[in-house]
Amino acid sequence: MTEHLRLREGVHWREAEGRVIALDLPGGLYLTVNRSGSVLWPMLQEGATRDELVNRLAAEFDLPPERASTDVDAWLAALDAQHLLERVE
Repeated sequence: MTEHLRLREGVHWREAEGRVIALDLPGGLYLTVNRSGSVLWPMLQEGATRDELVNRLAAEFDLPPERASTDVDAWLAALDAQHLLERVE
């Protein structure tokens, strides 16, 4: 079964001027997400696979798949370190 990633409950966000501004109420964390992350962030709201995120990033910014893969992995690791993601199957 394919693992989907989505934002943990309690993470609220809005887009402003092409960037995502997020607030994790339970964790007391405020963050902003850069342009590339802002393209992917809404996908996490619905639940996306890692491969879907990689494909979207590569297409949006005309990146080689290897670069998009590395960037997505680093971004997901940062979000995971802040406990902002949950995994569902």
